[in-house]
Amino acid sequence: MTCAACVHHVGNALRELPGIVDAQVSLGTETATVEFASRSITKPDVRDALSGAGYSVRSFADEDTSIFADGDRKIREAELKSTRDMMIVSLAVASVVMIAMNYTKVESLADLSTTAVNIFFLVLATPVQFWTGRRFYRSAWAAARLGTSNMNTLVAIGTSTAYFYSVAVTILRPVFEDSLTFSGAAVGGSHSTGTYFDVSASIIGLILLGRWLEGRARGRTSDAIKKLMGLQPSTAVIIRDGEPTEIDIAEVLAGDTIVLRPGERVPVDGEIIEGQTAIDESMLTGEPLPADKQTGDKVFTGTVNGTGAVRFVASAVGRETVLAGIVRMVQQAQSSRAPIEHLVDKVTARFVPAVLLIAILTFATWSFLAPEPAIINALLMTVAVLVIACPCALGLATPTAIMVGMGRGASSGALIRNADALERAHRLDTVVFDKTGTLTEGKPAVSTIEGHGVTNRELIRLAAAAEISSEHPLASAVLLEAKASGIDLPAATNVEANPGRGISATVEGSRILVGSPVYIAEQTSASYEFSELSIVIADRGETVLAVAKDDHPIGLIGVSDIVKREAAQAISDLKSRGIRTVMLTGDNQRTADKVATAIGIDHVIAEVMPDGKTAAISELQREGNVVAMVGDGINDAPALATADVGVAIGSGTDIAIEAADVTITSGDPAVVAELIELSRSTMRTIKQNLFWAFFYNVMLIPIAAGALYPVFSSDSATVPGYLQPIIGEIGFLNPVVAAGAMAFSSVTVVTNSLRLGRGVRNKARRTPPSEPTNIEVTA
Repeated sequence: MTCAACVHHVGNALRELPGIVDAQVSLGTETATVEFASRSITKPDVRDALSGAGYSVRSFADEDTSIFADGDRKIREAELKSTRDMMIVSLAVASVVMIAMNYTKVESLADLSTTAVNIFFLVLATPVQFWTGRRFYRSAWAAARLGTSNMNTLVAIGTSTAYFYSVAVTILRPVFEDSLTFSGAAVGGSHSTGTYFDVSASIIGLILLGRWLEGRARGRTSDAIKKLMGLQPSTAVIIRDGEPTEIDIAEVLAGDTIVLRPGERVPVDGEIIEGQTAIDESMLTGEPLPADKQTGDKVFTGTVNGTGAVRFVASAVGRETVLAGIVRMVQQAQSSRAPIEHLVDKVTARFVPAVLLIAILTFATWSFLAPEPAIINALLMTVAVLVIACPCALGLATPTAIMVGMGRGASSGALIRNADALERAHRLDTVVFDKTGTLTEGKPAVSTIEGHGVTNRELIRLAAAAEISSEHPLASAVLLEAKASGIDLPAATNVEANPGRGISATVEGSRILVGSPVYIAEQTSASYEFSELSIVIADRGETVLAVAKDDHPIGLIGVSDIVKREAAQAISDLKSRGIRTVMLTGDNQRTADKVATAIGIDHVIAEVMPDGKTAAISELQREGNVVAMVGDGINDAPALATADVGVAIGSGTDIAIEAADVTITSGDPAVVAELIELSRSTMRTIKQNLFWAFFYNVMLIPIAAGALYPVFSSDSATVPGYLQPIIGEIGFLNPVVAAGAMAFSSVTVVTNSLRLGRGVRNKARRTPPSEPTNIEVTA
């Protein structure tokens, strides 16, 4: 596909098939995503429909079981090589014709017949016109069969006009030598042969040069996809007949036992059955520290093994792995279309017919008003109009920027579901955060230990021993603290749980109680100072566990959910961009206020149930705000779906959270500010591209149509020497220059889009704070 008109034709051809619900077509990726309602649609149906529209199917997504899509990549590379070869042939022929045309003026060659020279030119130009230029004819004919047109229609008509006029001159000149004048000062200078084979060959060559440069540049828009794909090893070592055997990754099957050696990347998803190690999963989770792995733990494609050797059973291979899912999600997002692109479609649908009308009027007008030879000048101006108006740049303005923006987001840890979400994000003025798991770690941890007559270590030892059989989150926090401190736990007997209150157990012959301060006060003779201290700890936003031994209180343990160290910086980044921040949580007001004050959030809505969160988002929208909701993607799902942009904070294994528009794989809330900055940069680039595409056509079509002739046709005005190769001596645009300018405009748009791949991350947040954030809130 070459322009927005192609997108329109392909989409229509697919949507006209019975059973098709919708078809989304992307020029940037040259892909179509088809949604169908019945099994009556087959692949041959799709191929036939696109063939009838003048296009062909490279491949179907499900035909390549790997995440590399080698078949499609090789086809693209072959097409690009073919374009390059045809471009070289076309420009070489054009150069030979131009040079030979000048040699006909040399005295030693004056005895050459002009007709003989033209026949030589015809022999050279014909393969260019119908071999290297056949793609333009094929596409134009397919569009004509559908009763429409595209940019290839303009190229085919323009080059055919110059070529067939030259053929007519070559054939008719010997017959009408005395009665017709074929030479003279025409557009682009004097053509003593009266033919313009150089014009048709140059136009085809320059347009192919633009396509080749554009294709190379567009290949870079998928750099993020290539990097993701490159994370999967090409081979794996599996156990066959009891022996390790290295095989190609495509041959690995679910159920195979795989050997993973130190330092290797995990080839497929699976579950460890032997050994233990630590695996760097930062490419999925963003966590800088390796994750400890042992028997029963899962491993994921592309992650890096540490120093341990393990064996695991493959559970997902090829396109079923988590990494393949990420690749697929980014590919689908890059293929989606932003709302602004529909405006371009409407403009392009009317643009080509308008250009054809302008070309007809140009020829009709200048056939009478142009200087001699009037017909030749009118014809070449018509060619210039047709060529320079090709809306390539217009069709590429939006999809190339979207592709690069999506890829940049994936590289930054933000998987954007569709282009619509990327476009909406630039208008956000309010960001609403859930608290637990979004701004906080979501994992209770011991933050305060206050021994009362015993050491802090002894307090944790006895409390953890009593809690060892409990599955309560607060018990888990105490046990983790004991493990981190290297404490050996004694056995506990006579364990009794009092739901909502506490637990009792016999440890080393003593009765140990662990529970709420109220429960312990009921069971013991707790002092006033002990009760007062529990209130102080609770006022800090911590959940208090009291511990007693043989009916005497021995200490207090404060458990809290630690605020993520990136949270304060995330809020600061958003405020620096003029965005209001809100915390929306089901937690109590006091705890929520403490967190909000500590990290700088503007407004707090606390003690809200999940359905209340949806109502709160809707209320903010009714006030005229464009709202993003950032949550963990589970109990926040209704609010995520209601918000203008839903952002799910989750690990790489949970990237398919359906309710969210964006998934932040690292769990870092600071990526939200980067997402908004990326959206703003993308929209800014799209607007720049559209401006230059429209400006280019609006400015140059009138010049190609002869608007400068009245300025330079008078005796008092002459074209400066440096402009004469471009607009001749009287202000008529050279068609060859028009072709070069058209090709240059497309390359400029793609290159401008590639700038998005640099510098959108917020450098300020990458500077670590001088002191680590240590804010604790209730679990």
